[in-house]
Amino acid sequence: MPPEQLRPLNLYGRSKNDFDRWVLEQVAAGTPQPPAWAGLKFFNVYGPREAHKLDMASVVWQAFRQARATGAVRLFRSNDPAFPDGGQKRDFVFVEDCVDHMLWLLEHPQVSGIYNSGTGSARTFHDLAASVFAALGRPQQIVFIDMPAGLSIQYQNFTEARMDKLRAAGWDRPATALEEGVRRTVEGYLAEGHA
Repeated sequence: MPPEQLRPLNLYGRSKNDFDRWVLEQVAAGTPQPPAWAGLKFFNVYGPREAHKLDMASVVWQAFRQARATGAVRLFRSNDPAFPDGGQKRDFVFVEDCVDHMLWLLEHPQVSGIYNSGTGSARTFHDLAASVFAALGRPQQIVFIDMPAGLSIQYQNFTEARMDKLRAAGWDRPATALEEGVRRTVEGYLAEGHA
């Protein structure tokens, strides 16, 4: 979706979108630009070495911590009858895929523009939690909790990166499957000594 049609829900999203809009306005106006440039919109990135992010860490990190501490993972109950509890979907993208997107753009300086960095395939929070339990070798125990009222009014039940623009530019690599990315991420957490 073009940046001018997006309605970001937080200050970070708005500042990123405002910058993207400015860049595209400069290009449209014919303003001199670097010989190569690219911007990326990252979707729900997860991967090893994110403990320092605390509450802003990925859902994989949060689920890992909960599963290790209590044996259960808490997910929000749905606020929309079209989605079952835990059936809300996100485009969860492994950090190495995002790095690959950046490196590919660096290696292809003839490609300029703003692109999504995701998988192009939304998965449920239930899928993510199940992948964490599988990676830990533990039985699934998911507890559904009410969504805070302040979050419920702006909650997005479905996000998915459209990857057609990057693919049209020449990107042709498959995304890392959620189960594989979560397995590698959990192995990373364990290797880092996180309990």
